[in-house]
Amino acid sequence: MPRETVDAFHRGGFHLVQPKGRGHRAGMDAMLLASMIDDDRPIRVVDLGAGAGGAGLAVASRLPQAHVTLVERSSEMLAYAKKTLALAENGHLSERVSLIAADVTLTGKARHAAGLLDNAFDHVIMNPPFNDGRDRPTPDSLKAEAHAMQGDLFEDWLRTAGAIVRPGGQLSLIARPQSIGEIIAACGKRLGGIEITLIHPREGESAIRLLLTAIKGSKARLAFRSPLFMHGADSHAFLPQVDDLSNGRLGYARIKNKVS
Repeated sequence: MPRETVDAFHRGGFHLVQPKGRGHRAGMDAMLLASMIDDDRPIRVVDLGAGAGGAGLAVASRLPQAHVTLVERSSEMLAYAKKTLALAENGHLSERVSLIAADVTLTGKARHAAGLLDNAFDHVIMNPPFNDGRDRPTPDSLKAEAHAMQGDLFEDWLRTAGAIVRPGGQLSLIARPQSIGEIIAACGKRLGGIEITLIHPREGESAIRLLLTAIKGSKARLAFRSPLFMHGADSHAFLPQVDDLSNGRLGYARIKNKVS
């Protein structure tokens, strides 16, 4: 049986080589994360913990002037990302996408040596591991590495994000709602102007994800945006806005785009 699949995203706008039956596979989370960059200028984007590259390639697919760097520490997932960039179907994107093999939690000279330089990017996106010790562990080691928290995860990842994004640049992340306190604390004085959207399966159901953006150097107050509902009351189909966001037809712009 094949150990990998080639999956189409953005209605065939790009394709992704992913492990089959194990490891982390990109889906709705990655597509919503990518939609949070709404910037049609020539920009440099870095996807921290990129896996096979789903979110980063979704940015490159929707924004033709974006140059994207995928950062991943797993050699196996990096191999999938390399296969993805080698696909003929991705030829229109591959020249604008590069790979860095590095641990997101590197600091100082080690981080610089890996290619993650201070103030180098306009946007940082991340879908960090969100399972904690109270979650049932998975026997799949590759998936566990992508999903399980280690140490003070948000502090470590947001320290790196705050260092490598330029002043006025944007952090975008997707996470579980239960992590909101840790994320806000980790943003600290590095990243302000936080905007949060809670994602609910349907009206009347509890939130399952949060989308968060923040701006380096902003002193604007935290803002909660209108919730995002994925489905209608009696349907499993995506509502039009969510379908547009997930298929690269729409960007999820910030309310306040300027640093204040």
